Amino acid sequence: MEGAVHSVTIEDCKKISATAIESVDAFSSSQIVLSYAGGRITVTGSGLKIVAFSKGSGAFAATGTVTGVKYASKAVKLSQRLFR
Repeated sequence: MEGAVHSVTIEDCKKISATAIESVDAFSSSQIVLSYAGGRITVTGSGLKIVAFSKGSGAFAATGTVTGVKYASKAVKLSQRLFR
């Protein structure tokens, strides 16, 4: 899935869907943490429920009240920065 086109769509703050998702790292009714090739996505809200996730296709969907989406880049390893 490396290099797959990534997108996130939120509909009426009640449904969120994403593509090119590699894994669901953590989830609760108030937070879902997803990994994609560029890093992590943290979805916050209330009543969050994962309704679909396919590791093969990278398709993800959840319902509930979405109040925030935060992206975090993958950390570059120190050795990669030192030995360019």
